[in-house]
Amino acid sequence: MRQVFVINLDKDTARLAACVAMLDSAGIEWQRIPAVNGRSLPPEVLNNVYDTDANFRRAKHPLVLPEIGCYLSHMRAWEAIVESELPIGVVLEDDFSVTGDLAAVIDALAHDHKNWDVTKLFSFKPDVRLMRRRKLSNATQIGIPYRVPSTTLGYAITRDAAMRLLECSTPFFRPIDEDHKFFWEKDLRVALVQPPPLKVGLQESADGTVGDVRKLNVQNVRVNGILRPLRGLRYSLGYQLRLHCARMMGLGI
Repeated sequence: MRQVFVINLDKDTARLAACVAMLDSAGIEWQRIPAVNGRSLPPEVLNNVYDTDANFRRAKHPLVLPEIGCYLSHMRAWEAIVESELPIGVVLEDDFSVTGDLAAVIDALAHDHKNWDVTKLFSFKPDVRLMRRRKLSNATQIGIPYRVPSTTLGYAITRDAAMRLLECSTPFFRPIDEDHKFFWEKDLRVALVQPPPLKVGLQESADGTVGDVRKLNVQNVRVNGILRPLRGLRYSLGYQLRLHCARMMGLGI
């Protein structure tokens, strides 16, 4: 039964073709999840799923429409995992590239889901500090990162965790990858595979990347020159303090 779910916008046919080539050649069965185009969401839907007040008080920056669509797309993938009735599912964004034996890692994770809820398959930083490091497969290890990487390029998630997140994730106010960093809020145990079996792949998108849209949004919206860096500083210091307290209390382990 398929346990790999690839999030892909209808317009991004080049990305989908790259996914087909990599996953099929690795012998991995998978299912496409049609991504939500945030730009096409009506105002009433945006108001229901995105909490602007909480965003201003607790997030680093306002979410742009592609980030809102991205969050909803991951929720679609969680729904598919719940419906599959498999113990775990693997969620991939369509700009990944395979670097290791992804099939072996997925198989190992399918038999190793006793002490984690989400396992990241990629990190931008190669030297992430891992707690409780142990062997996962012949070529990989798994452990709990002290600081959860900010990426949802690829991750495994248990069915139970997918069900819990579906119940408590809306309305949201941060990007999904930053929500994972605040693991204590949703009682998540987040692990990381090293070395990662994935890396960032094809970046070109029919509607532009989230980073491109965010830069354009900053240019087009008048923001007080002092407010923006202060907001970022408040976010960073608040996160570091809460992370330290969570780890001291043994949360997420």
